[in-house]
Amino acid sequence: MKIFFWILFFSVFYTYIGYAVIIYLLALFRKKGEKPETGIPNDELPPVSLFITAYNEKPILAEKMTNCLQLDYPKNKLQIVFVTDGSTDGSPEFLKAYDGVTVYHHPERRGKMHAMNRGMQFVKNPFVIFTDANTALNPEAIKEIIGEFSNPRVGCVAGRKKVINTGANSASETGEGLYWKFESWLKENDARLYSAVGAVGELFAIRTSLFEPVENDTVLDDLIISFRILEKGYRLSYAPGAIASEKASFNVQEELKRKKRIAAGGLQTLFRMPGLLNPFKYGMLSFQYFSHKVTRWTFSPWCLFLMFPVNLTIVLAYPQNVLFIIFFSVQVLFYLAAFLGWLLDRKQVHLKILFIPFYFTAIHAATIAGQFRYFRGKQPASWEKAKRI
Repeated sequence: MKIFFWILFFSVFYTYIGYAVIIYLLALFRKKGEKPETGIPNDELPPVSLFITAYNEKPILAEKMTNCLQLDYPKNKLQIVFVTDGSTDGSPEFLKAYDGVTVYHHPERRGKMHAMNRGMQFVKNPFVIFTDANTALNPEAIKEIIGEFSNPRVGCVAGRKKVINTGANSASETGEGLYWKFESWLKENDARLYSAVGAVGELFAIRTSLFEPVENDTVLDDLIISFRILEKGYRLSYAPGAIASEKASFNVQEELKRKKRIAAGGLQTLFRMPGLLNPFKYGMLSFQYFSHKVTRWTFSPWCLFLMFPVNLTIVLAYPQNVLFIIFFSVQVLFYLAAFLGWLLDRKQVHLKILFIPFYFTAIHAATIAGQFRYFRGKQPASWEKAKRI
């Protein structure tokens, strides 16, 4: 039983601390390559398509268009593309009123991936940047991303996601904000070592020539598209200066909807592309993929929760073992803090230090629920977006 506990402990430790330390040290000692040229003159910038799928998003489209028009990129080289399949709120008509906006609409709603596959048939520019209707980009975002493509080995570029601090101080805003700060740091070190591992749908770009139609039932389009480019031997670069900002989920319950979908989509991605785990073919990428993504999608959430009953069993069997008593006491305090965080969040009492263990516990429970959803075949390709603050 003690050996089982140590396996569980080191699995959790490696996933959330060990890999971060290893990747930081490896990136730190790796010789830095030449950085992509920045500050490209406007007359040398390539044509780009900004690609947005939007389903019944009319209430936020005016704000989105204002943001698009403020992007620092030559207007004659920036094509804004909206695919509004299934929308019934007047979104297509609203968008068509803007000069320079291309709208592709189909009355039937068949999911985001189907809309992306359909819309990509019409994209002719050499680079396409995907973003969401509810996401705001900083003015320099496109130039920052395009600069990364000066390296011919880069086939995809991920931007940095930032959770807007609205002052709500809720558990969802606190947890999401901290999570994405850590994730951004991890992506930056992944990219410095060899390649970032997976893009985020809020902001990522690809060489248009590398796009291949993806199965319409795909849950995580950003991962499948970016991973299939990695399969071709290209790298996924990271552009921390290209920032996609959005508000946190309205509450933890809304955030857990996303986490369940992401967990189901992660397993779908894993089973569709098992070859990426072959170190003889993909080398360092396989190590990064397994450590950064696969562990989180599969066994680490189970290990986290199994540690408690296994630890309890050991304490009852060996009450004189001080080390396991300490481990058990830490877990009791952690889950007590998570419970108090849950209570305070329900009562809208803001105490960030307790929201962190609550959020951490909740998202791992949601990951397990998402695994069950995947194996039961209950995750649809189309879904209702989580409500935002």
